[in-house]
Parts: sequence; structure tokens; C-alpha cells
Amino acid sequence: MNDDIDETIDWQGNEVDCASCVHSDILASGKCRLSHACVNDRYARRIDRFFNWNPDLANQYVSHPHFEVRAIAAKHAAVFLLIPLLDDPEETVRWNAARRLPKKHILKLRHDPHREVRIRIVTLLEDADLVPMLQDPDYYVRLSVARRLAPELLEWMLHDEEAEVRRVVAQRIHEDWLMRMASDPEPRVRLEIAKRLPAEKLGDMRRDSDWRIRHEVASRIAPGELGELTEDEDELVRETALARASGDARRRKEGPA
Repeated sequence: MNDDIDETIDWQGNEVDCASCVHSDILASGKCRLSHACVNDRYARRIDRFFNWNPDLANQYVSHPHFEVRAIAAKHAAVFLLIPLLDDPEETVRWNAARRLPKKHILKLRHDPHREVRIRIVTLLEDADLVPMLQDPDYYVRLSVARRLAPELLEWMLHDEEAEVRRVVAQRIHEDWLMRMASDPEPRVRLEIAKRLPAEKLGDMRRDSDWRIRHEVASRIAPGELGELTEDEDELVRETALARASGDARRRKEGPA
């Protein structure tokens, strides 16, 4: 097996030479293999396979000039060697080091210059440690925070500038704060609020400008509270309201079973 790649080139573009490799002694034992498991190959899959077979050699490569080697070595190297890698110029190296280090060492990566590192760091932190990321300039970082932060702390994100972030907040926020988002300027956010509000609190949303929200209200509000929804300009909203109103009227007419 050779990963369907015929060439065996190192990261500098030179042909890989097993005879001159410092690990030529392990070739005979089958712990490395040209075009399959090789630390000198420029293909990450082959480097990764080399360290999977030889994790005890990873410590030697955390300072290698090729970033792919450093990044993959960080998955296996001794933890005490990883802290300097948090300042590595390559984001992949920083992340692979961070995922294995205690939380106290990785907090500084909350302000990493690369968004992908910050997004991934969110998955390693909890609540209070995420607070400094609430104002991250990248909306997807904030979106990741909104998905992970404890619901009782989401009050700080009620007015995020990005609608998709507020929509996630609306899905997860404590029920007592739902009405504070009922007038959000984005219909998608208001729809999430309408879906979660108890039927008895939907009255204020009957006149919403978006038909989807009025339809949600018409589907769940008490029949006696349907009001003008039975004459709504949107056909689906109107039909839903009329069906529920007529069904309620029929039940009242028939009386208790």
C-alpha cells in the first residue's frame, strides 16, 4: 500500500533516501516503510503513520523545520515539551499542542491570530473561561461560544451583532429571558422565540411582520386568542387559525363528552 502516490519526496522537494536516514536501523524491523510510513516524506499521512508506529521518537521532532512534522509529533511527544509549541508560527502545530495541555496553559490561545485555533479552543473551555471570547471579532468564534456556553450565561449574547449567533442564543437561553428577544430585528431569531414561548405568552407576536411567526402563533396559541389571525393576509396562517377556531367552536357546541 502506498496511498496511491508514487513519489517519495521530502518537504524540501528531494527524493527520500532510506540509506542516509537517521532511522535506517528501524527499516529492517518494519517500523518504517518507504512511501507508507516515513518521517521524511512530505505527505502528512505517511508522517502520521510513522509516529503511530514509533511514538517514542516524537520528542526528537517537536522542533523540526517542517511544520507537518512538528504538528504530528505534537500528538505523541511528552507533554512538557508542548508548551513552547503554543507560540509556533503554524496554527496546526499550536492547536495539536493545545489539545493535550492543561487548561491553564492554553488560555492565551483565546486570542490566537488564527480563527480556526480560536474556534477549536472553544471546545476545550467551559463557561467562565469563555467569557473573554464573547467579543471575538469573528462571528463563527462567537457562534461556537453561543453553542457551548451554559444557558444561564447567554444573557451576555442577547444583542450580538450577528443574527445567526442570536438565533442560537434564542434556542438555548433560559425561558425567563425569551421575551427579551421577542422583538429582535431578525425574523429567524423571532421564530426561534415563538417556537419556545409557552402558548399563553404568544399573544404579543400575533401581529409579527413575518408570516412564519404568525403561523407558529396560529398553530399554538389558545383558540380564544387567535383574534385577527383568522383574517390574516397569508393563506396558510389564515387557514391554520380558522381550522383551530372552528374546531374549538365545535367542541364548545358539543359540550363535554
